[in-house]
Amino acid sequence: MTAPRMSQARDAEHPPGGRHGRRALVRHLRPQRAGILLGTALGLLGSLVGLVQPLAAKRLVDDLGAGEHAVGLLVALSVLVVLGAGLAALGQYVLERTAEAVVHTARRRLASRLLRLRLSAVERTEPGDLISRATSDTTLLRQVATQSVASAVTGSLVLVATVTLMGVLDVVLLGVTSGALALVAVAVAVVAPRIGRATRQTQEAVGGIGAELERVFGAYRTVKASGAEQYEIARLHEAAGRARRAGVRAARWEALSNSSGVVAVQTAFLLVLGVGGARVASGAMSVSTLVAFLLYLFSLAPRIHQLVDCVAQLQTGMTAAARIQDVEDLPVEHSRPANETSQPGQPTRRPEDARVPGAPPADGVPPPPDARPPAAVTFDSVSFAYRAGLPAVHREVSFTVPALGMTAFVGPSGAGKTTVFSLIERFHEPDAGRVLLDGRDVRQWPLDELRASIGYVEQDAPVLAGTLRENLLFGLLSVTEERLHHTLRQARLDTVVARLPDGLDTPVGHRGGSLSGGERQRVAIARALLRSPRLLLLDEATSQLDAANEAVLRETVAEAARSTTVLVVAHRLSTVTTADRIVVMDGGRVSAVGTHAELLACDGLYRRLAATQFLAADRLSPAAPARPDTG
Repeated sequence: MTAPRMSQARDAEHPPGGRHGRRALVRHLRPQRAGILLGTALGLLGSLVGLVQPLAAKRLVDDLGAGEHAVGLLVALSVLVVLGAGLAALGQYVLERTAEAVVHTARRRLASRLLRLRLSAVERTEPGDLISRATSDTTLLRQVATQSVASAVTGSLVLVATVTLMGVLDVVLLGVTSGALALVAVAVAVVAPRIGRATRQTQEAVGGIGAELERVFGAYRTVKASGAEQYEIARLHEAAGRARRAGVRAARWEALSNSSGVVAVQTAFLLVLGVGGARVASGAMSVSTLVAFLLYLFSLAPRIHQLVDCVAQLQTGMTAAARIQDVEDLPVEHSRPANETSQPGQPTRRPEDARVPGAPPADGVPPPPDARPPAAVTFDSVSFAYRAGLPAVHREVSFTVPALGMTAFVGPSGAGKTTVFSLIERFHEPDAGRVLLDGRDVRQWPLDELRASIGYVEQDAPVLAGTLRENLLFGLLSVTEERLHHTLRQARLDTVVARLPDGLDTPVGHRGGSLSGGERQRVAIARALLRSPRLLLLDEATSQLDAANEAVLRETVAEAARSTTVLVVAHRLSTVTTADRIVVMDGGRVSAVGTHAELLACDGLYRRLAATQFLAADRLSPAAPARPDTG
């Protein structure tokens, strides 16, 4: 499910800004409730001090009208102004500090979640949109969540207190004011849900821009080599246009909400001025009372604007919280075995209790190779499809790979070879059947121990931004320099390191852009070997190497196969002929298993593959046809 589809599905079940959004927002704010309450209380005190000022002003007008000295009242009024401002500033600082804590917690939780998502969930979601949720949406929590919540509480209480004091001064003028302000409540009730939807669309559009950029930078050279810059620019412009249109819609509704507050306050002021002036002229109220009432009305205006803004901000905050919750609802991997649950009164099983012989210790440093026995692998009637409704990639696949030695997987494109590795690593889990490592279902292994026992070299050999050393030691806490340099020689990386300006500490660029394809493959192979794996998975690990380096690394792999179990997906004869056994796959099934010579003699598919993909006609054995078998 792509990012927009994920959001649409969520919207159908939980409308933006609704109960789901409120629950998500409360979940983020609850851990910081002490800071929110303190900041709100300080802001409320500052506002209440401000409410005393109109009464002091009324007293000042009365005293001046009576010819009395008002120095003391002026001093008291000045103190109230300073005290109110100081309390408001302190409350603002506490709330801003709390907001940073809310965002920090949300980003930590999201980071932990994102890197533990199931691979299937990541493959159905746009990476750029996930990044947007971890950056842009958490920033919205920072900007609006705590401040809007505190403002809503403070504004509501101060509004009630202000209206009460206005009623004490003059009930008639209060009635005039309330009639005008009712317009605000109606406008907000109508507009708020629309603000929520528009904000959601804006954030989705921003996530779309991130997805487009991630797509372009993921194939930057291809874009340039294809002369497709203008096409991709047009796509980015369209994504930016969608974000702009959504933002304009949100701004339109927010402007309508704000303008209703302005109109209501101005209408109330004119009515109060007219009615109040008439009541002063008739003697029904004093001038000082009218002055105090108008001061309260003036102080009421920003509170109304504040509450109107809070409604829009809370809609935005709930939308951001709901989008973050979308990610937190995605399925994650669990390190503990699938059937392992804690029972009441029973101690929780610790990872070290389930450790297999030769598994790495918890410090992440693999023991010497001789302490890690090679692993055996069995596929028992495994069936698997990447998603419901898609064709099955594996159909009752069964084979056994004994501990030690090298096994090669060959077959046409789409036969399911790479999927074998994905199922062993538990990137995906079979729909039926079992994948066994040392006779134990991989779903019953603690996930960290399973993967710590495996070295995996992907087909595209990804290299991360950072130094060469960081890439080689990726996932390992420490490795001796002697062992590191021995592995560099094994992988034929020592000559590469020698010519780099800072040796192992040279940055390799974004996705290893400063290295060649063959060098990146050697880095990936060295990284896998440094783990001293019990099982080494090589997916086309030498496809980008020249003949000389491939021959050397083939010797390295053969050496590794003498102490560990090596599984290779290969399309080259040089790799296949040296394998102890070859598994031929076709259409998601295992069609044959044997050695190179056995398969050439008895399997037509292998002979065709060998003749067309692996070897030249003059290198075929006498038992094989000199041309592709057309039978």
